[in-house]
Amino acid sequence: MINGIGWFQIGAQDPDTVGKFYGQLFGWRFADDKDAGSRYRIVTTPAEDSIKGGLFHAESEQQEHAMFCIQVEDVAATCAAAEAAGGKVVVQPASTPSGLTFADLLDPAGNLFGIYAPPA
Repeated sequence: MINGIGWFQIGAQDPDTVGKFYGQLFGWRFADDKDAGSRYRIVTTPAEDSIKGGLFHAESEQQEHAMFCIQVEDVAATCAAAEAAGGKVVVQPASTPSGLTFADLLDPAGNLFGIYAPPA
């Protein structure tokens, strides 16, 4: 799955309302993430082969978003390559307690996307 879209994320200041919206519209279900508690909810869709996703509790309007996330081998190296290609890192590489490493970037047109490497 390296360099393939493997995750999506939605950020909302009111995750209960947004979760209810997607739940009613598409039958999505939400569960608190064990690493982040109620601040991040894992999305389960009815489609067995669908990519997985999360609903993030945004603290401000500037954090609200919908984006896709690409699995990479090395988050830091991909951030450096993105900047060399004209992109911008907006959330520096970070890791969760379980070992997932992630970062958020902008492409040259200003579109937000995420990258991640699963725990080793």
